[in-house]
Amino acid sequence: MRKRTLGHPETGLEVSAIGLGCMGMSHGFGPASDVGEMTTVIRDAVELGVTLFDTAEVYGPFTNEELVGKALAPVRDQVVIATKFGFAFADDGTQREGVDSRRDHIRTAVDGSLRRLGVDHIDLLYQHRVDPAVPIEEVAGTVKELIEAGKVTHFGLSEAGAGTIRRAHAVQPVTALQSEYSLWWRDLESEIIPTLDELGIGLVPFSPLGRGFLTGAITSSTAFDSTDIRTSMPRFTPEALAANQAVVDLLQRIAAAKDGTPGQVALAWLLAQQPWIVPIPGTRRTSRVRENLGGADLELTADDLAEIETAIAAVEVQGHRYPDAMERMIDR
Repeated sequence: MRKRTLGHPETGLEVSAIGLGCMGMSHGFGPASDVGEMTTVIRDAVELGVTLFDTAEVYGPFTNEELVGKALAPVRDQVVIATKFGFAFADDGTQREGVDSRRDHIRTAVDGSLRRLGVDHIDLLYQHRVDPAVPIEEVAGTVKELIEAGKVTHFGLSEAGAGTIRRAHAVQPVTALQSEYSLWWRDLESEIIPTLDELGIGLVPFSPLGRGFLTGAITSSTAFDSTDIRTSMPRFTPEALAANQAVVDLLQRIAAAKDGTPGQVALAWLLAQQPWIVPIPGTRRTSRVRENLGGADLELTADDLAEIETAIAAVEVQGHRYPDAMERMIDR
């Protein structure tokens, strides 16, 4: 597996060119999978060369960190574990609506993540969502203290705007931004990506396969479990899926010529955008991990990339990516 560096070349974080997003194993896409089976998938990913594993306290909540920590315990020194703080929880541990990045909450969240992961430090700690009630300078300052204490190694942000990124970076260097980025969600290109390039910050795209849509496995007739988050996403209504099929058709056409799959083309396209982009597709199957990693070996020529740009420009992607309540949590 090829390697890439998130953050400054001399002080950044070297990881596999494609990581593994672990959220869906226990949260978000229907009922949680068997812990033993998911442990096998995670360990298989390590054997296949993956070194970046992504989780968060809110996934479950909490159970995904426990899964990832136990699965990676035998190979802790070979991998990079990323987790996140920033959502609000009640005293009984249930998730409350909204965000919370107050200093004491961050410190409590980190101690909880360290315990659940079974590690003495977190390699990459993200603020999961920007908290409008807490200045980002205070958040970055708190993480800086945690870095100085040896509990955290690298600082990251998620779904943050360019101004927020700059302000945080001035207090504590930001190693990576985790935000959605794919062939059907490209809003980062106008302002965010140039900012990351200027400041030397890596990008870790989540949902690089459009929550499964860009693989070609989802159509307008696909039925989702009632607990699947895609049931609430406007982009996954039957009408929107039918309208957006043109994106998948393009990927399938290029994949056929490259002896690859649509998902591999989508990941190869992301990797071709910048050398500091590291996507983290999620899956519950080793076969999909192996397929996704093939995206790092699929070479897209300049002509291929130009063809994709021309074809995508003619497609107007339908549907917002989040319901209104989640859209309001995105930092602009």
